[in-house]
Amino acid sequence: MAFANDAGEAPKDGFRLSMLIYDTRFRAITIQIVVLFLFLLFVGWLADNVIQNLAQKGKDISFSFLNVRAGYDIEQHLIPYTNDSTHGRAVIVGLLNTLLVAVLGCILATIIGVFAGVLRLSRNWIVSGLMTVYVEGFRNVPLLLWIILVFVVMSETQPEPKDFKVTQAMVDSWATPDTADDIYPAKHKILFGLVAVTNRGTNVPAPLLDRPLGTIEVATVPVSLSVLATLAVIAVSIYANRRLLRRAHQIQEDTGQRPTTWWQTLLILFLPVIVLLWAMGFHLEVPAFPADENGVSKGFNFQGGIQVMHSFTALLIALSLYTGAFIAEIVRAGILAISRGQSEAAFALGLRPGRTMKLVILPQALRVIIPPLISQYLNLTKNTSLGIAVSYLDLRGTLGGITLNQTGRELECMLLMMLIYLTISLIISSLMNVFNAAVKLKER
Repeated sequence: MAFANDAGEAPKDGFRLSMLIYDTRFRAITIQIVVLFLFLLFVGWLADNVIQNLAQKGKDISFSFLNVRAGYDIEQHLIPYTNDSTHGRAVIVGLLNTLLVAVLGCILATIIGVFAGVLRLSRNWIVSGLMTVYVEGFRNVPLLLWIILVFVVMSETQPEPKDFKVTQAMVDSWATPDTADDIYPAKHKILFGLVAVTNRGTNVPAPLLDRPLGTIEVATVPVSLSVLATLAVIAVSIYANRRLLRRAHQIQEDTGQRPTTWWQTLLILFLPVIVLLWAMGFHLEVPAFPADENGVSKGFNFQGGIQVMHSFTALLIALSLYTGAFIAEIVRAGILAISRGQSEAAFALGLRPGRTMKLVILPQALRVIIPPLISQYLNLTKNTSLGIAVSYLDLRGTLGGITLNQTGRELECMLLMMLIYLTISLIISSLMNVFNAAVKLKER
């Protein structure tokens, strides 16, 4: 017979195995552990079955092919690569190409989507109508068709590289500088003669340093110390500027007057970077045809600079415009979710419509916009694999394309590619979730 203790509480029974089933405090945990154990058994049986079937066909699971010579070229690469490099190197090049399009695409799509979403709510029916045509046009046509369309337009409508050459006849016919300007091939160029767009690609100036800081290798990937130093200076400048603005805001809260900080912001953000680049001897290498002493062009293509392939440009433009149309609808829905009284209160305080949208409406709409925006970023990242349609060798084109066909390692390539895409998606989701937690409405 159990007796109450001195404090008047009922005695507690010891733990028994039967409590895992009959006690409601432990039953849910028991069921979850059993289900997890059964699931792991199923996965183990499935993996063992795959390994046995591959063994019967004389195949084994091995990733040693990553150390074998690739033997194929990749036109656009951010790190040094030749056809003598390994398949592992090709995978890294493809991954960097994927990340480049994904990062730039997310930035451009966000800018396009925010502007289109806001302008679609404009009271000007022409502006709102044009935005409606853009949104509905891109949302209802498959992305693959837009990629191919942009690629064809850029490849078929631009002049050939030979149209930029200076021939002997041109040199002989140059009587005055005025007449020379009418026939000089540089008239095809844009941005003050620095960028040349041909049917092969876009030739842009290459940034060069006379006194670079050198490079280091991280997992066989060369990392420029000059780039790291520049990024570090930019990060420190941004941090210092935020401290300056925070101090100015505090002075405004205390005294009611905000000090002038625009010139200090310009100095903090730009002067350190400019000084660093000057110290490293920064200059631009403009693409041009080699010429003889008379100025006559030689060769068949531009020398110097960077050639951006049309496959990359077409993929980036199509992805940005296509995803921007969906983001525009997300932004429009987020704005409409804000009570009209918020804008009316801002107007009553004397704020103009533009500042009302920037300072009142959009900050509150962010908590509605960000969750679906994460899905659009993930879709854009995964849609980069469609670049294979225009021969853009990203992760899908290298690991899931040429490497897979050459090595015959279908399972290994698919598993590795799925793991990489999964990792990228989880990183994007985590970063956006952190940002969402920072801007969400906090209750007091």
